[in-house]
Amino acid sequence: MRGVMMTAVVALSSASPAIAWSQTTAAPQMQAPQMQAPQPQAPQMQAQAAPVEYDIAFPRPDHHEAQVSVTYRGLPAGPVRFQMARSSPGRYALHEFAKNVYSVSATDSAGRLIAVTRDDPYGWGVERHDGTVTIRYTLFGDRGDGTYAQIDPTHAHLNTPATFLWAVGQDQQPVQVRFHPLPGWKIATQLAPTSDPNVFTARDLQYFMDSPVELSAHDVRSWTVADGAKNYTIRLAAHHGGSSADLDRFAAMAQKVVAQEIAVFGAPPPFDHGTYTFLADYIPQISGDGMEHRNSTVISMPKSLADAQFQQIQTLAHEFFHAWNVERIRPAELEPFDFTRANATPSLWLAEGFTQYYGPLSVVRAGEMSRDDYIRQLSGTLNNLLNTPARGYGTPQEMSLRAPFVDAAQSIDPTNPNIYVSYYPYGAIIALALDLELRQRFPALTLDSYMRQLLRDYGQPERAYRPDDLRQSLAKLTGDQRFADAFFARSVTASGLPDFAPLLAQAGFTLRPAHPDAAWAGAAPIAKDGVLTLAAPTRPGTALYAAGLDKDDVILSLDGQPVTTSEAWAATLARHAPGDRLPITWRNRAGERQAELTLTADPTMEIVANETLGQSLTAAQRRFRDGWLGSKVPAAPLSS
Repeated sequence: MRGVMMTAVVALSSASPAIAWSQTTAAPQMQAPQMQAPQPQAPQMQAQAAPVEYDIAFPRPDHHEAQVSVTYRGLPAGPVRFQMARSSPGRYALHEFAKNVYSVSATDSAGRLIAVTRDDPYGWGVERHDGTVTIRYTLFGDRGDGTYAQIDPTHAHLNTPATFLWAVGQDQQPVQVRFHPLPGWKIATQLAPTSDPNVFTARDLQYFMDSPVELSAHDVRSWTVADGAKNYTIRLAAHHGGSSADLDRFAAMAQKVVAQEIAVFGAPPPFDHGTYTFLADYIPQISGDGMEHRNSTVISMPKSLADAQFQQIQTLAHEFFHAWNVERIRPAELEPFDFTRANATPSLWLAEGFTQYYGPLSVVRAGEMSRDDYIRQLSGTLNNLLNTPARGYGTPQEMSLRAPFVDAAQSIDPTNPNIYVSYYPYGAIIALALDLELRQRFPALTLDSYMRQLLRDYGQPERAYRPDDLRQSLAKLTGDQRFADAFFARSVTASGLPDFAPLLAQAGFTLRPAHPDAAWAGAAPIAKDGVLTLAAPTRPGTALYAAGLDKDDVILSLDGQPVTTSEAWAATLARHAPGDRLPITWRNRAGERQAELTLTADPTMEIVANETLGQSLTAAQRRFRDGWLGSKVPAAPLSS
């Protein structure tokens, strides 16, 4: 398929809009927008307002530097504060972007230097001006992911809050930005194109700061999705070191996944400017990430498509689902986004967790992951949540509110890992529970139905939701207030989970202990510097925790015998059964210690298909499984 223009059209039902896919290595055409979808939450721009003009060039890419300027006109008299963001859309922690800004200067409308003051680490002040101020600065960037900026001879990968400062109080001004790409570079972004291929616009600061940019010699694949008479273009702009055939294959996978997720909601979102863009970087110097934005996403991994065996598709699936869940079905606490502080919401269990559930589910529905692989992945997620002690310390809403402390936040002092479990897997398992319970109690309803209900309630037209609104939408969907109240009381405002065994049995899966007869003391120590050491804090409920052992303790003997290797530890436990008591000697900060371990059964759980246990699926189980994991996109009709 190298160098060949190919178009495939798939006829779908009205619930799953038709998709046409074209493959090309040509750069995307920057045409005028096909449409401008209504944005009720976007501030109304004043027609007479002069646009804020940004300009960015890369004269020293080898040294990871960019030269940036921004010009404001028509400023009111008096001091003006310019600052860098401290947070970024899609991130929930603080990030100090100002630390990479230096050599700051300012001029007026005549190009005369004017004084710049500096009173805090995050911004710069201009006390006197003539209504026009141009700020110039140098930006350093060498972290490529969804949060930061990376500039080198191969590309400029720009997260906007990490790249551009702004004038406080001028958030409603329209924005224009001119890029100066290096020879051979193209520009990929959700910003609105203009007749000049290097100039793009945004309606205001909120949209501008939500719009990452990739400048590189990337390849593009694109296809169209339809919502009635409206057509939207999906673009995959990939900066990668693989072959054209690899990208062709990945684009075909992406097309299938996108179709499955559109089928969940019944139509694509009304993308601004008629496009949605995957900004993919699969190069060695990049960091792995996925970061959603209103009409685009950053998806990155330091492996090529082939080297990663195309596992990047799961990140793509997760991020595209965010085009509805977070970007249009949006928590009130994130609207509008405040770039000066950490943005937190108690609803990340749904915003991120349900998206986490739908990512791999969409891949298996698309036929790009086997059902066995999907169940193995789901099994690991469920096991970890069932066995974490963190649920005893907080609800999914509490875990959501801890996001500013864990979402790529950096700190020196350690925290207790036993009190936190990520809202990603936590929310994914709540989604699994709700999906299976809806299918059990309301045969005509599924989690897909609930997502469509949320879209009707909060996405068409867009209005941000509060935490309790999610419960009311579930009651509206089911017509059963008691069911909705009970589900939220058990698993959202409290930490309970249902008995998953009968829920999974509906689909012909068995939930069982993975090692029911194995004795267990907790996470096994590892050999380090010739001794056996506990590498992580021990968990409440384990024999090691009860005996008083913790991270960095050195195991000296177990059951009266010296142990210095992981193999010796495992062999000793293998000779015993749950309930046995073993003496243990270890060394911690206070010196040598002794205690007794009371072994327990290994709590690891696993999901297995009944067929592997020699059991045949019933017709009802097969229907349930196919309804849950099967494709939601009708097959194309056979040509005559």
